[in-house]
Amino acid sequence: MKVLNETEHYEELDKKYIWHPFTQMKEWLQEKAVIITEGKDCFLKDTYGKWYLDGISSLWVNIHGHKKAEIDDAIKAQLSNIAHSTLLGAANIPSIKLAEILIGLTDKSFAGLYPRLSKVFYSDNGSTSVEVALKMAFHYWIHKGENQRHFFVSLKNAYHGDTIGAVSVGGIDIFHSIFGPLLFKTFRAPSPYCYRCEFCKTPLDCSFACLKEIEGIFKKHSNKIAALIVEPIVQGAGGIIVWPDGYLKGVRELCNKYNVLLIADEVATGFGRTGRMFACEHENVVPDIMCLSKGITNGYMPLAATLVTEEIYNAFLGEFKDLKTFFHGHSYTGNPLACAAAIASIDLFDKEDTLKNMKPKISLLQERLKDIADLPNVGDARNKGLMAGIEIVKDKSTKKPYPLKDKVGWKVAYRAREEGVLIRPLGDVIVVMPPLAISIENLNRLMDVIKKAIIAVTNN
Repeated sequence: MKVLNETEHYEELDKKYIWHPFTQMKEWLQEKAVIITEGKDCFLKDTYGKWYLDGISSLWVNIHGHKKAEIDDAIKAQLSNIAHSTLLGAANIPSIKLAEILIGLTDKSFAGLYPRLSKVFYSDNGSTSVEVALKMAFHYWIHKGENQRHFFVSLKNAYHGDTIGAVSVGGIDIFHSIFGPLLFKTFRAPSPYCYRCEFCKTPLDCSFACLKEIEGIFKKHSNKIAALIVEPIVQGAGGIIVWPDGYLKGVRELCNKYNVLLIADEVATGFGRTGRMFACEHENVVPDIMCLSKGITNGYMPLAATLVTEEIYNAFLGEFKDLKTFFHGHSYTGNPLACAAAIASIDLFDKEDTLKNMKPKISLLQERLKDIADLPNVGDARNKGLMAGIEIVKDKSTKKPYPLKDKVGWKVAYRAREEGVLIRPLGDVIVVMPPLAISIENLNRLMDVIKKAIIAVTNN
């Protein structure tokens, strides 16, 4: 009988007991597992001692790098007091401090703009922050006496999480269609996916045509619609789809015109990913409800926040007997350890001048993407800030994709892994989303490896 070493032992246990998310387990069982044991700066180490450049920020959550002393210390300090206490009928200091900081951030980002976000509701992750937003929007209109507003508008290629409400407003068939019988009905509008737009040939045309589709829905059904939900500027899991200039502003104007709430899902785009603290800043758009998670704690602890206006909050105020309470909550809502981590992470934006220091990195990324876009099997290479997607196609002239069975995106990721870079594709879109703290040197290395991997896999 073969004696397993420690790494082989954990690989065997993993395959025996764990069901991995978004993973075809039949293939996983046949592959060599990468088991991470340590992180430092923008790198991860596996059980074999091999270090990898973290090219996707451990699924888009890491901002300042791994093993950040300031966040480590903040969690340790909080742990010396208490790890968790409920927010149901009680309060805790870290959640109070963080709420003040979050509202201060939005006040700074949207200074002088209307509406103003003023209240924070905590939950555990991106999906739950969206569930909170959907339920708040629905319930808000009931409190306003408009009981017929049972519907939401969402976009094709949208991803808002994996809980049932979030899936109901999702628009990625490969993820969502199987759950159709479980979902509530939504109105679906096209997204401005300029590379594959079904309406037009230019970004301006794309924006106009897609906004026209939304207005058509609003004209017919606005009195039935509670809210429109969007991922502002960049649709993440849909393929890093970067919107044309002016589209988000047009969405806000339509919501104002037809009296429909706007929910901005900034779970992926918030906390600097697009080069601004919040993606909505790029077009001076303030949503009525904003969802935050992922980078909020630098990936240390699960935490989410749903920010709302005073108008929405006030609609839920009343006497106990009126039953106007927002009947929603989570066991770990406002967890003190997570809030302490978030406070320390947000403090680092000022301490390390994160947004300013991103500018040369964004410029470098754009130059490297232009170079990669010239490859014969790259159809499009797009970015906003340090969020980028490289779309690989079988035929560049027709934009014809590779067959699903070819797994080209994953083959590129596997090739990059051999070179010490961890990335995870979205179909045949190679996602580039390193920690914001990545150095110029390591960003160059990341792009070198990705380019070489694409060439190797596509034989060009």
